[in-house]
Amino acid sequence: MIRRAFTMRLKDGAFDEYKDHHDTIAVKWPALVEEIEKCGIASISTFRSGNTLFLYSEIQDEGAWMRLWNSEVHRKWAELMEPLMFLTVDGIVDAGELTEIFHLETKAAG
Repeated sequence: MIRRAFTMRLKDGAFDEYKDHHDTIAVKWPALVEEIEKCGIASISTFRSGNTLFLYSEIQDEGAWMRLWNSEVHRKWAELMEPLMFLTVDGIVDAGELTEIFHLETKAAG
């Protein structure tokens, strides 16, 4: 698996709505979950520090995220997320890709 990570920023007061949407994604957005899997994204975890979000993912190939972002179901999901987040001048979520500088797996990982 390929590991990819991004940072994003929530607008003030947007956390509760952002979390609600993600807490119910499997129930309210099963087509998005299916698309995530179909695109080759094996796992996604999001962490928070204040209004900064850190997204960690494991993907099957380098094109996985681009395929998801270009899908119709993700465009609909983005309509919910964009009002909650800081955007670029192009109107897309201002996400900065992080460069992995260290990774360690031990026998405890299984």
